[in-house]
Amino acid sequence: MKIVVNILLVGIIVFLTFMCFRSIRTPMEFEKEQKHREEAIKTRLMDIRKAQIEYKNMYGYHAGSFNDLIKFLNEDKLPFVSREGSLTDEQLAKRMTEQDAIKLGLIRRDTTWVLAKDTLFGAGFDVAALEYVPVEGVNAKFTMDTATIASASGYTVKVFESGVLYDTYLGDLDRQQLINLKDRVSKMKRYLGLRVGSIEEINNNAGNWE
Repeated sequence: MKIVVNILLVGIIVFLTFMCFRSIRTPMEFEKEQKHREEAIKTRLMDIRKAQIEYKNMYGYHAGSFNDLIKFLNEDKLPFVSREGSLTDEQLAKRMTEQDAIKLGLIRRDTTWVLAKDTLFGAGFDVAALEYVPVEGVNAKFTMDTATIASASGYTVKVFESGVLYDTYLGDLDRQQLINLKDRVSKMKRYLGLRVGSIEEINNNAGNWE
């Protein structure tokens, strides 16, 4: 009987040790994977923001969809200035301007028109992937929305937002840890995921992690 009791006690101790270890390890693993995924998502959202800023510079408003944004990147052209030479200390001391130096042929500034995608991201950038959440195993797209809102001083501002929810890119991880994360963020009345820009407030196209 004593042997049976001892075996049960050992089993209970092993079980409690395992549960204690699991309660510590699970949150750590969740946080590690969350950070890994969010690094790629933040980079992609900043690319979307860069493209939207240039789209607005050209058209006066943001792209209302990824189709419009991708079409802009693939078909429209932006000016690219190639620079050859720069003002020397002696020229600067003489208060020579860059325009003066160009007129004298001392330096060159040539403007060519290059596809928007190449100007903004360089050759080889996969424009078609811009709308997709860059997490392996997650087949989802970022949301995109635009609006015109009034500032406190009365003028109107065209804004956009693009983002993805925690449920979308963390939904395959530990369910309880995801619930805990959403509960913490909800209490702070923040967006339940990652996004750039906002259609509810003027935030200069900032990411909600910045």
